Amino acid sequence: MKSILACTAILAALAGPALAQEGKLVLYTSQPQTDAQQTLDAFKGRHPRVDVSFVRDGTPRVMAKLRAEIEAGQPQADVLLIADSVTMEALKKERRLLAHAGADLSTYPPGIHDPEKTWFATKLITTGIVYNTKAPLKPASWLDLTRPEAKGLVAMPSPLNSGAAMIHTVTLTGNLPQSWGYYETLRKNGAMASGGNGDVLKQVAGGEKLYGMIVDFMPIREKAKGAPVEFVFPTEGVSAVTEPVAILSTTRNAAAARAFVDFLVSREGQELAARQGYVPAHPGVKLPAGYPTREEIKLMRFDPARALVDETANKKRFADIFE
Repeated sequence: MKSILACTAILAALAGPALAQEGKLVLYTSQPQTDAQQTLDAFKGRHPRVDVSFVRDGTPRVMAKLRAEIEAGQPQADVLLIADSVTMEALKKERRLLAHAGADLSTYPPGIHDPEKTWFATKLITTGIVYNTKAPLKPASWLDLTRPEAKGLVAMPSPLNSGAAMIHTVTLTGNLPQSWGYYETLRKNGAMASGGNGDVLKQVAGGEKLYGMIVDFMPIREKAKGAPVEFVFPTEGVSAVTEPVAILSTTRNAAAARAFVDFLVSREGQELAARQGYVPAHPGVKLPAGYPTREEIKLMRFDPARALVDETANKKRFADIFE
């Protein structure tokens, strides 16, 4: 009798996690549509009993939708996968994120993910320099964008409209010796800040501008398609957004949400990110074609919690320079 009970208990323990990973799961994401669908398809391959749906838009609009739902007392998302860690830090501060203490991060170096395990990096999307192949100056340093040859020919996304661009600005001002003086010099040299990364790529590829600050994957992808652009990882280093994933504290399916996070930070999930053309956060996964080796990419220091505290002041400082 005892052996039968013991076997029953073992079977129940083995079946429990699988049975728990079922039901509905709603993802809110800022991933491109194709990437989001690929991510969900790969996850469902591992967890076919989970019925996943997603809402996709830019991070500001995703957050506006989520905020409205929270205000109404009816948040619909279980999992959030967006561009930047500063937004996640704001949600964490409000106690709107559910920690996933059991997430296996043993293969990652410290500092990639939230140490309290409320959000987890899924990629390293860096910002560097794009230039048109007809440009006379071949930039290698951030300071090259302030040279006379680049006068009036530099475009960048506006940090006032883009969280990733603000992270880039905060990273540069926190690491370059010139601090905010760097942006003051850029402005005096005729640099323009407006729109998003797609606008920058369009201007540089079309020759309207010859240089720009931009996220890595866009020009690397377009170069592979024949666009007249080159992407540079500047010698001083680059900023990075990590496209973090987090579970909302109001989730209706915590087990499936944890499984989704586990998939994204697993080696399989990170290899998917590489196939999609991104730098995986996992240090052991090879970078996609078009990128240098991981050792050649120098990441600058960035503190998302500090950036959250200084967000209003940083936006004002940038606006005072460029507007």
